[in-house]
Amino acid sequence: MRAKKAFGQNFLIDEAVCQHIVDTFEQLNPCENVLEVGPGKGALTRYLLDQHHIQFKAVEADWDMVHYLQQKYGLGSEQLIQEDFLKLPLDQIYSEPYAVIGNFPYNISSQILFHIDKYKDNIPFAMGMFQKEVAQRLASGPGSKVYGVTSVLLQATYDIDLLFEVEPTSFIPAPKVTSAIISLKRKEHYELPCDPQLFRSIVKGSFLQRRKMLRNTLKPWIKDESLYALEVMRQRPEQLGLEEFYELTNIISTQEKQ
Repeated sequence: MRAKKAFGQNFLIDEAVCQHIVDTFEQLNPCENVLEVGPGKGALTRYLLDQHHIQFKAVEADWDMVHYLQQKYGLGSEQLIQEDFLKLPLDQIYSEPYAVIGNFPYNISSQILFHIDKYKDNIPFAMGMFQKEVAQRLASGPGSKVYGVTSVLLQATYDIDLLFEVEPTSFIPAPKVTSAIISLKRKEHYELPCDPQLFRSIVKGSFLQRRKMLRNTLKPWIKDESLYALEVMRQRPEQLGLEEFYELTNIISTQEKQ
C-alpha cells in the first residue's frame, strides 16, 4: 500500500524507533485514555495495543488505511474513527482526560497542535513526530532565531520538550528532512492571566515583521500614544518571553477600556 501525498503520509518503518517512541510515551503519559492521530499502517498502533492498561482509540482520515487497520488489528468503529482530525470535536472522544500521540503529517502539524490546544481542558499530554525545524521552533525560547508565534501560543498552555531526532531512512517514502519527537505537558496553571483573544492577536501581530520593534508592529492596537514610551516597545518580539507578552496584553487591554 503506497503513501498518499494528499494525506501527507510517510510510513514509519524502523521498528526500533517505533518501540522507542511508544516506550517514551509510556514513561511520560499520565493518562489512561489515549488517542492516536493518523495511525496509517499501524507502526505505532501495534505497540500501543500491547499496553493493556490504556484505553486506546485512533482517528484516521484515509479510508484505505482504516480498512487495513480493521483487518489487521480487528479495530471496531468505536475504537477506530474514520474522520479528519482537524474537524473532530475532541471533547467528545473520551469522557475523561486523554493523551494524544501520532506521527503527524508535516503539512498540517501546526494545525493539529492548535486543534489540540483548543481542547486543552481535555488533553493534558501530547507527543508526536514533527519536522525537526518545526519541533525546534515549538520548543525554543526568547532570543532564538526560530522563536515565533507557534512557540509563544503553544507554550502558554504546554511545557514543550524536544525528545529525540528521527532520521529520514526510518520512513517510506523517506522525507527530505530530519524529524523529531516532541512532548507537550499541560501546565498546572494554564489559564492565561490576560484576555486570551487579545493575547493571540498581539502575539500574531508582533511577529508579522519580527525584525521590527513592537512600537511599529503594534500600531493597530495602540490608542494611548504614551505607551510608545514604554521600554518594551523598543524591543523586538523575539526578545519577549511569555510573562512579558501577558503584561503587554494587559497594558493594551487596560488602555482599550479607558
